[in-house]
Amino acid sequence: MSPEEIQRALLASYESQGGINHIDGKNLPSDESVNWLAAELMHLLFPGYFEHKPLAKDDVPAVTFARLKAVRQRLQEEIAKSLNFMGEDSSFERAEDLACSLLAKLPEIRDICQTDVQAAYEGDPAARSVEEIILAYPCVLVISIQRLAHELYRLNVPLLPRMMTEYAHERTGTDIHPGAQIGTHFFIDHCTGVVIGETTRIGNHVKIYQNVTLGAKSFELDDEGNPVKGVKRHPDIEDHVTIYPSANILGGKTVIGAKTIIGSNVWLMKSIPPDSIVYYDAEGTSVVKAQKSRHSRPEAGGDWMI
Repeated sequence: MSPEEIQRALLASYESQGGINHIDGKNLPSDESVNWLAAELMHLLFPGYFEHKPLAKDDVPAVTFARLKAVRQRLQEEIAKSLNFMGEDSSFERAEDLACSLLAKLPEIRDICQTDVQAAYEGDPAARSVEEIILAYPCVLVISIQRLAHELYRLNVPLLPRMMTEYAHERTGTDIHPGAQIGTHFFIDHCTGVVIGETTRIGNHVKIYQNVTLGAKSFELDDEGNPVKGVKRHPDIEDHVTIYPSANILGGKTVIGAKTIIGSNVWLMKSIPPDSIVYYDAEGTSVVKAQKSRHSRPEAGGDWMI
């Protein structure tokens, strides 16, 4: 086909196939701008690590101020586009407040990110230095960006949080929804093929390995057969849990109790009591060292798997 014929065929497709066109629509957030924001926010979280030349201490105030000013302006623009897409007329004024709210959280997010770096250093005997972890461990990027996106998610900013986490997903192979609630000292070893769903709650000092899924068991459907939004679909992982490669933990009523170890290739759709070891053998999934009587029950509707 000639270029003219291809053009005519595409234009005909645009006219006949709706749903994936956004022509004469509202201005959407720019993928290029969102990626730039994610990278610049990483500079603000970890100053001096991603620069083209060494960052001198005397230059830090001026460099930080200039970067904050640029990030605030671009962030405000992209938030305004997101709000306008949802029909907010005063989106630009509200976007300014929301952008400032995220930036004001940066010191607190830095504190939590430091615990993630510490967890990576302590959790991987191959780690030689903190510098190696921040520069070369993909878990630092994906967890830090998720923590930033989570703040925008909590502020009910549409579109932008998912676009930010996709920036990290594309670069690491790990997909953490911005809605997931994650505690301190979180480490994803090898950090590829991991999926963490929107309503997941993860406690402190949790370590997971590659190809782990914290996902939904099934979807509730409305009377018209459409998935019901806004319900708890993903599991809770309590403090000091370790989850080994290729484990799948599913369901909004599933609770993994504190200090539990989940072995490789385990498939779980029921709760596990604290202080347990879960592994897979030829007979199926087994639980040992479960001490149910010493601990509280899971959330209503959950059942311990014994």
